[in-house]
Amino acid sequence: MDQNSMYKTALVTGATSGIGKAITKKLLQMNMNVVAVARNQDKLNSLASELNNDSTLLTVQADVSNRKEIEFVVKQAETRFETVDVLVNNAGKMGSSRVLDGSVSDWEDMIDINIKGLLYGVNSVVGNMVNNQKGHIVNICSDSGFEVIERLSVYCATKFSVRAISIGLEKELANTGVRVTNVSPGMVETELSSKSPFEENRKKLEPKDIANAVSYAISQPKHVNVNEVTVRPS
Repeated sequence: MDQNSMYKTALVTGATSGIGKAITKKLLQMNMNVVAVARNQDKLNSLASELNNDSTLLTVQADVSNRKEIEFVVKQAETRFETVDVLVNNAGKMGSSRVLDGSVSDWEDMIDINIKGLLYGVNSVVGNMVNNQKGHIVNICSDSGFEVIERLSVYCATKFSVRAISIGLEKELANTGVRVTNVSPGMVETELSSKSPFEENRKKLEPKDIANAVSYAISQPKHVNVNEVTVRPS
C-alpha cells in the first residue's frame, strides 16, 4: 500500500461519476478498500461491474443528505472492513443559484447535499478516527469557495461553507492524529460542466487530476498535514 500503509479503507461519496469515480479508481489502485456511495443503484452496479474489485470495493446506495442513511453506510463499511480511515466528501450539487431567481428547492438541495451531507459524513466517522488516533477527512470543495460568481451566489455560499468547516475541523482535530484536507478544483470536465453553456469554452481539468491531488494529500507522512489544495487548469 506504498507510503499510505497506515490507511486501509476509504469511503467516497458521489462515487459513480466524474471526480468521485476517478477518486474511487485511484484509491483502489493504491490497494485500499473503498466504500463507494451514491444515490443511483444502477450506476453503482455499473461501477462495480467495471472495476471488478469484489474483495476491495463495497458499493452502498445512500443519500448523503439523509443522516440515518449515512450512518448505515458507515456501519456497513465497518462490518466489511472494520474501520473507515479516509472519508472523501465528494457528493455535491450545483443548482440554480441566483438569489433573485428564487429557486428555493435548488437552494435547499444544495444546502442539504453540499453542507449537511458533508457534516453527516464527518459526524459518522470522526469519533472512531479520534479514538484510533489516525484518519483523514478530505472535503472536495471548489474554487467557487474563494470567489463569488454572480450567477452562482448560493452555490458559492455552500462552497465557502465547506472551506470554513474544513478550516474549523483542522483546528478542532489538532494533535488528535486525524488530518483534514480541503481540495478546491477549478473547472473539471464532468457531466455537470459539459451540460453548462457557460463552461463550454473554458479550459478544464480532468477528474483524474483531482484524484491525484487526493492521493498526494493522504499519502504524506504522519507528521505532514496538507490542509489546502487548489487545482486549476494551467
